[in-house]
Amino acid sequence: MNLHRDILRLAVPSILANITVPLVGMVDIAVAGHLGASGGISAAALIGGISIGSMLFDMLYWNFGFLRGGTGGLTAQAYGRYHASSQEASAAGVLEAETDIALTLKRALGIALSSGLALVALQWVVVQVAFLLVECSPEVQALATQYFYIRIWAAPATLSLFAFKGWFIGMQDTVRPMVCDLLVNAVNILLSIGLAFGYAGLPALGFAGVAYGTLITQWTGFLYAAIAVRRRYGTFFRAHAANPVTKGRGLRAFFVLNRDLFLRSMCMIAVYIGFTMISARYGDMMLAVGAILMKLLMIFSYFTDGFAYAGEALTGRFIGEGSHDGVMSTIRQTFVWSLGVTGLFFLVYGVGGVPLLRLMTSDASVVEAGREFIPWLLLMPVIGCPAFTWDGIFTGATASKDLRNSTAWCVVGFFGVWFAGIGLAKALLGTVPETLAIHILMGAYFTHLAIRALYLTLRWRKAIPDA
Repeated sequence: MNLHRDILRLAVPSILANITVPLVGMVDIAVAGHLGASGGISAAALIGGISIGSMLFDMLYWNFGFLRGGTGGLTAQAYGRYHASSQEASAAGVLEAETDIALTLKRALGIALSSGLALVALQWVVVQVAFLLVECSPEVQALATQYFYIRIWAAPATLSLFAFKGWFIGMQDTVRPMVCDLLVNAVNILLSIGLAFGYAGLPALGFAGVAYGTLITQWTGFLYAAIAVRRRYGTFFRAHAANPVTKGRGLRAFFVLNRDLFLRSMCMIAVYIGFTMISARYGDMMLAVGAILMKLLMIFSYFTDGFAYAGEALTGRFIGEGSHDGVMSTIRQTFVWSLGVTGLFFLVYGVGGVPLLRLMTSDASVVEAGREFIPWLLLMPVIGCPAFTWDGIFTGATASKDLRNSTAWCVVGFFGVWFAGIGLAKALLGTVPETLAIHILMGAYFTHLAIRALYLTLRWRKAIPDA
């Protein structure tokens, strides 16, 4: 077995798909940033509306991140058992593994669709509660609310796509999710631009067009994923159609794993919501700068996540097969590839910081305000590499307790550094300038990443079976 080849086979499609993910967010912000001149609303407010509106969905959707990670880890291990049983010509083992594979997706989709419908039903409550917590200008709040009420109707499709993606990765198949992501993101970009400005015969909906573009494309992705499962893997489900999702092997493990990953997601979203809420307290300009910086930081994660997904799929598979050597080789070689991405992005951020800011907005004042924070971008590859790579490996091992605990400490670190830094600045200066506050906020963000990386590095030998 050529493990480097397998890592690339799994990672490259994910990277190609992930490249388009930040492009969607960047295009949404860029569309908002260019609407101001014709719409009579400031670019900073429009960017803030997109940022807060997206944050509201992060509040909801990141809590369901377990639908991807949990589904992927369990499916990968079931696939490993299926592969080992097939080689051993064990009909009973193959049947058992096929049942686990089919039930994992059925259970995940059941949770995704029912949860999505619940979010649609509770949309007004979500908005009211959210703006009790989020401080922003009335103009930004009105724009974010408009965005939310349109896009929320995609909730069942969006959550289902989490489950589909995790399941495909667990099946060692990153081509299907790549095609799905490319389809969704390409159509999203085209529709967001077309519906915002009225291109290609589409109605010019302005700011609302960005939200409608996302709504339509999420359901497009759902249909593609469902058809892909039926065509490629239909035999798994036809052979086990009679198995009820509430019975059978692995039900308790499914819910214990997803409980831990749900708590982990809540901790992660607490950090990212905290970042946006804090930046919003310092005005629309700092909110816009914070939103752009976060989008630029996440570009790195979308590349290294490709290798994290490969590590997840292969770690789970080798654990299912009971292969110690496979698990160890996967860990070593996944880190080799992730470190290569780290070196590349250190150069990208070092050379392209200002051009990336200009790509995000034509507002010269936002670009100028963002210049001061470009050095923070250089920390992302160095600290993010171990954090994101271990995430994938631990997910494939279904080591959910350690993933949960690591992010709990991340929350403590993030808010601890923020409050300590602001308190010290006030004690020394009497008041905290806006730019200094954002520097402290960036320091808190990277503290949370460092804690995550360190905790998982210290725990991996004890947490991962066969390691």
